[in-house]
Amino acid sequence: MNAPVLPRNVTAGAISLPIEGMTCASCVGRVERALKAVPGVEAASVNLATERASVTASTDVDRTALVAAIEHAGYTVSASFSTPPTSTELAIEGMTCASCVGRVERALKAVPGVSDAIVNLATERATIHGSTDSAVLIQAIADVGYEAKPIDGAAAEEDERAARKEAERRELTRDFTLAALMTAPVFALEMGAHLIPGVHQFIASTIGIQASWYLQFVLTTLVLFVPGIRFYEKGLPALWRLAPDMNSLVAVGSLAAYGFSLVATFAPSLLPAGTINVYYEAAAVIVTLILLGRLLEARAKGRTSEAIKRLAGMQAKTARVRREGGVTDLPIASVLPGDIVEVRPGERVPVDGEVVEGQSYVDESMITGEPIPVAKEAGSAVVGGTVNQNGAFAFKAKAVGGNTVLSQIIRMVEEAQGSKLPIQALVDKVTLWFVPAVFAVAALTFGAWFLFGPSPALTFALVNAVAVLIIACPCAMGLATPTSIMVGTGRGAELGVLFRKGEALQLLKEARVVALDKTGTLTEGKPSLTDLELAVGFGRDEVLGLVAAVEAKSEHPIARAIVDAATHEGLSIPGISDFVSITGFGVRGSVDGRPVAIGADRYMLELGHDLTGFKAIAERLAAEGKSPLYASIDGKLAAIIAVADPVKEATPQAIKALHALGLKVAMITGDNARTAHAIASRLDIDSVVAEVLPDGKVEAVKQLRSQYGAIAFVGDGINDAPALAQADVGLAIGTGTDVAIEAADVVLMSGSLLGVPNAIALSKATIGNIRQNLFWAFAYNTALIPVAAGALYPVFGILLSPVFAAGAMALSSVFVLGNALRLRAFKAAH
Repeated sequence: MNAPVLPRNVTAGAISLPIEGMTCASCVGRVERALKAVPGVEAASVNLATERASVTASTDVDRTALVAAIEHAGYTVSASFSTPPTSTELAIEGMTCASCVGRVERALKAVPGVSDAIVNLATERATIHGSTDSAVLIQAIADVGYEAKPIDGAAAEEDERAARKEAERRELTRDFTLAALMTAPVFALEMGAHLIPGVHQFIASTIGIQASWYLQFVLTTLVLFVPGIRFYEKGLPALWRLAPDMNSLVAVGSLAAYGFSLVATFAPSLLPAGTINVYYEAAAVIVTLILLGRLLEARAKGRTSEAIKRLAGMQAKTARVRREGGVTDLPIASVLPGDIVEVRPGERVPVDGEVVEGQSYVDESMITGEPIPVAKEAGSAVVGGTVNQNGAFAFKAKAVGGNTVLSQIIRMVEEAQGSKLPIQALVDKVTLWFVPAVFAVAALTFGAWFLFGPSPALTFALVNAVAVLIIACPCAMGLATPTSIMVGTGRGAELGVLFRKGEALQLLKEARVVALDKTGTLTEGKPSLTDLELAVGFGRDEVLGLVAAVEAKSEHPIARAIVDAATHEGLSIPGISDFVSITGFGVRGSVDGRPVAIGADRYMLELGHDLTGFKAIAERLAAEGKSPLYASIDGKLAAIIAVADPVKEATPQAIKALHALGLKVAMITGDNARTAHAIASRLDIDSVVAEVLPDGKVEAVKQLRSQYGAIAFVGDGINDAPALAQADVGLAIGTGTDVAIEAADVVLMSGSLLGVPNAIALSKATIGNIRQNLFWAFAYNTALIPVAAGALYPVFGILLSPVFAAGAMALSSVFVLGNALRLRAFKAAH
């Protein structure tokens, strides 16, 4: 039987690999170096907390070369990547009978690499065995007259990963329990004899000291080579490759204590007089405590990714779809764009779409962070994962599978969690040489104590060298940054703050000024007509009707406000010709042969109109924070128009919160200066840049940066894209479906400006947490390695037992993880 043909190459671009077996920061560095050495790989970033590598390739890269590089470094790649999927599922549209099934099956089986294809007419699905790109399969189906779409397997992959992690936790629990049960008698026999008067004599007079050593030998051997075998399987090969890691430290340290004890037990004549002693308890306790640390670490790691699990759990499992005149419950993966989906009260919306019938209120807090349900009726957009309240409605599916807003959120959070911050560069440089340096220090410790130490010198040399090896675990260093990023970005997602790039977490903290776009950011973005003052000779209905006719062609919010006002007053809106929009100035057109122009004062001046007659009214309107516009009809100045864009309810509180964080607040707007300053005065905004055209916002950002320092720009993400990109950190504020995700570093899913201080406060909290973790990790090693080497012995007579070194090492990782988990309690501003 021929093996299926596997696609050997991974397409150029970003590649994500799930890696197993990494335990510390040195593992991360080793995997990164191995991947970067593969031809075609431009960059590689490995995250210990998520256990994934992100590889950027300039050309197509051989899949097997990536896997081989990782395996050569001593680690394994999850089967989901190392072996390409042997089956693919596709949803197929257009099949009506058995002959359609046969046609599709024949087309699929003819594709190179396909070993078998099974098509099911009832479920409208095809299962293809073999390994071929899904795009090739979809094209083969299209060539015979049908349409196919891939069925999203992200949920299955996440389930597989969760199952693997749960199996790892169960295995660690079993191994720790086994090790603890066998270590307890060893510890009691050896340490009891040292710590409790009379125990040594009791052992000697009952089973005898030599029999006690034999029993300790048997139990310790079982501990080391049954539950503890993982350290030797990974650590010793890494040592032979001259690439030692944390497992190598544990393996060498425990084997040194175990080997010395073997000689003392079975060949004591080989040891100098006065050095015959056993350290079985040190070897056994070291392995047991480190297994405990691994177990606690695995449990804490599981909690760091709970945000992703909760987001994934918000996805509905099934959908009620109208098919062939009836309603069928289908798995969510079977929903196709264009399907009509029914939603009952209390159910989750399965996918993204548009309501076609019925009405209800939908709780969208999981997307926007806003607790108030949103009214939905025909034409309203609904987002998959949100919760329907008390009504029922049907909607047309628009985005399914990986294209839904929720899937994009999950993807963004995963990418942010897997990224590296600039602060990580320091850690990477240190850990590159850390483990080899520890071996060097341990060797020096052994030599110094053996040559210059008191009697028995060999015993002192061995114990202190083992203590150095055991205490210097770089686990805490490797976990310090990624765990905080995981918890911080996960908590942000729960609050409606999405960090598209992990770096934004660090850069946002450095901001000294927050620049805000006005329309849609500070304000509702839905202005309404408030004033219409007429020149002599013009009537209200006439002017409003003509102005609305021209503005009906414009997409500007102010234009919509004027059209809404005319419609509300029952005016007919005639058609126009020769419509022209002049960016930053206004619009013009011809209505029944009459030229009409509407725009700002600069536009009227360019047209040659004298605005003196409206000067007092313009000043009053501007002082009220309204935006004055002018209308010219038949070449004459006809009216001054004002609209008011109400300030969002949360805006004053958000600006107060930004000031409380020690930040300056600036406003950048295309409005005239008087209007801008009126709003700024009401909201206590520090700096105003007004009357800027869209391309002028970039210069305004540069100007504010030179004045204050690092700048964060907040905009609606559409016209503000250049400014969002120019700022040190760009934050797009929107409703979750209209945000310009690609333009921003941070996406605020809610329309509330409170998301900005929340994002900045979360950035400060996360970076502070990372610094606490790094301080602990580095300070721990800096302080305790000399202690383990015996630096305190000459003055204070203090030595650090390898047993306590193992306990301290295990606790260091648990401390770092526990500290990172405190970010889950981060409170948002309200």
